[in-house]
Amino acid sequence: MLYFDIIRLMENIIKETIKNLRENNMNGYYCESREELYILLEEFFKDGLTVGCGDSITLEELGVFQWLRKKDVKFYDKFEKSLTSEDRRKIYLKNFTSDVFITGSNAISSKGEIINIDGNGSRVAPMIYGPKKVIVVVGENKITEDYFGAIKRAREIAAPLDAKRLDKNTPCKFTGKCSDCKSPERICNFFVTIAHEFDRDRIHVLILNENLGY
Repeated sequence: MLYFDIIRLMENIIKETIKNLRENNMNGYYCESREELYILLEEFFKDGLTVGCGDSITLEELGVFQWLRKKDVKFYDKFEKSLTSEDRRKIYLKNFTSDVFITGSNAISSKGEIINIDGNGSRVAPMIYGPKKVIVVVGENKITEDYFGAIKRAREIAAPLDAKRLDKNTPCKFTGKCSDCKSPERICNFFVTIAHEFDRDRIHVLILNENLGY
């Protein structure tokens, strides 16, 4: 397949993804550049709001956490080095009452499904319930053709790389492949698919024209 054919195919898949997100009562947006992304983020993060977040290499690469720290919002910053485990737990609970929760995602299917694997649930739980708005930022590399491709991506790409990043003593850290292990340090504990949403204005998926995260 020629390069331009691949680009055209990806564009069509992203268009279908956004259409299906809307049919699933969620919102999808395509940003051609980081500048466009930040213009859109400014619309969601007004002064005075409370803001929670989930772990996300994508958001780190984009500098979103640093951006939030400079804004006039109450940012529940789980990354402060002085935090104890109990401090982080309190932040995780505050996330449920936040005005806006921002995170990345392991995969988005073209059928308009948001698919994630989580270790302790602190990222996926607020995506499902609690915050008034949920902002999901992904690079176009997170888009898959269908649900099974999304699960495969989450298990065979995202999870092993995350286990390595977190220095977990799991087989996938060393092999790069999921073996559905029983390790006490396993991070593939919660498999969550968001297929639909009651509130039309709650979940917003921002797709950026870059390869980001894993």
